[in-house]
Amino acid sequence: MTEPGPLHELSVAEAGALLRSGSLTSTGLTEYTLERIAALNPVLHAFVTVTQERALKDADRADHELASGLDRGPLHGIPYALKDIFDTRGIRTTSHSWLMAEHVPDEDAEVESRLRAGGAVLVGKLATHEFALGGPSPELPFPPARNPWHPDHFTGASSSGAGAAVAAGLVRIAIGSDTSGSVRGPACHCGTVGLKPTYGLVSRRGAFPLSYALDHIGPLGWTVRDTALATQVVAGHDPLDPSSVHRPVPDLTAGLGQGVAGLRIACSPGWFRDDPATSPEVTAAIERVLAGLRKRGAVVEEVELPPYRRFNACGRVIMAAEAYAIHEAELKRRPGAYGRYTYQRIAPAAGLSAADLVQAFRLRQELADAMQRTVFDRYDVLVTATGLAPAPRLDAFPADWPPPRELTAMQTIPFNVTGHPALAVPAGLSGSGLPLGLQIAGRPFDEVTVLRVGEAVEEITGHAKWRPTGFERLG
Repeated sequence: MTEPGPLHELSVAEAGALLRSGSLTSTGLTEYTLERIAALNPVLHAFVTVTQERALKDADRADHELASGLDRGPLHGIPYALKDIFDTRGIRTTSHSWLMAEHVPDEDAEVESRLRAGGAVLVGKLATHEFALGGPSPELPFPPARNPWHPDHFTGASSSGAGAAVAAGLVRIAIGSDTSGSVRGPACHCGTVGLKPTYGLVSRRGAFPLSYALDHIGPLGWTVRDTALATQVVAGHDPLDPSSVHRPVPDLTAGLGQGVAGLRIACSPGWFRDDPATSPEVTAAIERVLAGLRKRGAVVEEVELPPYRRFNACGRVIMAAEAYAIHEAELKRRPGAYGRYTYQRIAPAAGLSAADLVQAFRLRQELADAMQRTVFDRYDVLVTATGLAPAPRLDAFPADWPPPRELTAMQTIPFNVTGHPALAVPAGLSGSGLPLGLQIAGRPFDEVTVLRVGEAVEEITGHAKWRPTGFERLG
């Protein structure tokens, strides 16, 4: 039998097969993972808390269960990590903020309960931006996560530690949140896969909220299949989450391996091609992928969507108003405890009116209807840009918010506004060696087709064979 490569390069399915055959133990895999985190986290700052004792107990239990024939599913015995906004019983959950630096929840978030029930092994909590919003601020209790491709560069958005941890092979699966692109942005800049599922497919209970109307929970993984398997474990109705949808979760891997022949794919170059912030490398990478999809038998056609700025304005008003409502009491009581970026992003929303929010929600429905008519009444998926340029340097961010637009130029918020599922997939590497990406959006609750197309993109680019390695010399 062929000897496996380094353990951190194993996919979820590969590691799972070795665990079930007895040629690898979860304890051995977890010890390797903890050693890798200890060696490389001082460079990447992906983890804010490492749960070594809990991880080894989880792994020992998984070994005994698998040896006895009890199989809890695809993540049984597999190490994972959580963005540090998810409650973990008895383990601090800080939201990367001084206000919650010593917060220890009494209950688990629903996604953590599902992962634990699925036999997965928690190895720690991951860096974020303060309350999943602020930005890479230096004055917070933990340093910002760094990009494994170039540690001086940004990781993309608030699921920052998740993007860095998966890209660096510290974990195969990380769970993040996405309110305006915070799963897909780090996936794009860190060269991983990231899924924002349909609104309501994954419970948000126990995750510190940013915007009730826009928050989504989803995984980052190294491959499309790994991401599908993780979503399978955490998805499903939660009667204690008012936003949770009561419907069966299909087999999310059902479309993998089927190719794209016969699928109808829309693309929206009007959103990004003429935007001054768009790197020509991003446009060229997307065009190469679309050409590859055509060669594989897909019908690819351009569509004209409502202007991106309308989606962005709608989402920003909703997010700002709801974030202010969540933080109003603490902003008035302890404004100085917030990081500079967080305060500067939330406090101005005190000036929004009820009329502003009502108009934003009206526009939200109009944009969702337009997306349905223009795209999903005729096409299976929509392909468009994720980030408009490679990751910028961290030291390019100014002292005050907002930074120059080119530093945070993502086009992810439309699908938070509409609630459609959207998958970020790598599309290539820039001339400077930084990842480029695209996203695939689909009909509500049709993650199966979105993942199917994502796998085809993965085959076209060959991204699963890439790995950042230069940062390891710094560890």
